[in-house]
Amino acid sequence: MGRPKPMSMEDLLKDLQGQKNMQEDPNNISLDKLFNESFMRKYSSSNSFAAFLEKGNFQATTQAEIKNLHEELLDRHVARETKFNSWKSMLDTANSEYNN
Repeated sequence: MGRPKPMSMEDLLKDLQGQKNMQEDPNNISLDKLFNESFMRKYSSSNSFAAFLEKGNFQATTQAEIKNLHEELLDRHVARETKFNSWKSMLDTANSEYNN
């Protein structure tokens, strides 16, 4: 038997914080994974999704919290700060790129 693969520091921190699920639910991908740094640099003026939300004075860390945001305000922020016309088109593109 081989030795187990060492955990990355990020995974270890998530594990210690109790935020890592045993199995990732494809319908509930973390926003940081979905809107990773590469995606945000490609399509927006922000380096991270957290910075993008902060710039619009939005507070959300989960997809459920995003759904509770005022959609029209979020759409306007997306149109102003990204290459997308709406939150839905941004989310659809992120899901598509994540799954490919």
